[in-house]
Amino acid sequence: MATQRQEQILAVVRVHGAARVADLVESLDVSDMTVRRDIAELARAGLVRRVHGGAVAPDAAGRPTDEPGFDAKREWSGPEKQAIARAAAASVEPGQAIALSAGTTTYLLAELLAADVSLRPLTVVTNGLRVADVLHHAPSSAGLEVILTGGVRTPSDALVGPVADAALANLRVERAYLGVHGLDADGPTTPNLAEAATDRALMASAAATTVLADHTKWGVVGLARIAPLDEVDTLLTDDALPDEARRRLADLPVHLSLAPLGAAQ
Repeated sequence: MATQRQEQILAVVRVHGAARVADLVESLDVSDMTVRRDIAELARAGLVRRVHGGAVAPDAAGRPTDEPGFDAKREWSGPEKQAIARAAAASVEPGQAIALSAGTTTYLLAELLAADVSLRPLTVVTNGLRVADVLHHAPSSAGLEVILTGGVRTPSDALVGPVADAALANLRVERAYLGVHGLDADGPTTPNLAEAATDRALMASAAATTVLADHTKWGVVGLARIAPLDEVDTLLTDDALPDEARRRLADLPVHLSLAPLGAAQ
C-alpha cells in the first residue's frame, strides 16, 4: 500500500509540479501523518523535494534558469501566500495608485483588492496577465482602474521586455508589490533576464517597494538579480521564516514584516 500511495503522490507531482498534503489526505483517504511519511520517503529517494505543506518536483525552483509556469507555482505554499496577501492588502489605502508585478502571491493580493470595494477609488498598474484578469472581473469595477503594460509573455504569465519597460518608465505609483522567484541576503531574483529588467522598471516607478516572498523562497537563487535588498523598503514574508534568515535580515536596511500563518484561515 505504501508503494502504491507513493506512486500516486509522485504522479501528482510530475503532472502538476507540486502536491499539497491536504489534497493528498483527501484523495488517498489516509492520515496527514501517513502522507508526510510517504513524502519523506520520496524525498530521501530524491524523487520529490519537501516544502512546507507538501512536495514539489526535485528541481522545482532549484536551478537558476528554471521558470515554472503559473499553475505549477500556484500549488506551492498556499497558506503562506494567502497570509502574505492579506497582510499586503491591509497596507493598501483608498485613492492610491499602486503596482503589482506578475506572480501567484500578487494574484492572491489582486483577488482581495478586487473584492474590497472600500478601497475604491484605486488604480493598479500591472505587468501580470493573471493579475489584470482577476481585477478586470471584480464584482464591482466602479472606481477601480487597471493599467496593463504590454510586452512579451513569459511562462509565468508576466509581460516583460522593452514595451513593458517603456510603459512603466512613464508612470508613477505610491508602492510596488513585487512577487519574486527567490530571495537571499543579496536580494530578490528571477530565472528570466527580461523579467528582472521589467521588475526593476516597476520598482523605479514606485515611491516604495514591498517584496512578497513566502519563507520557502529564502535561499532560492534565480539567474538574474532584480535588485539589492537595500533598494527594497519592506520584505513581507510569513512567520515560518527560518531563524537564520531573520538574523541575516536584521543586519540589512530593509523592514521585515512577518505575516502570521493564522491570517490565512
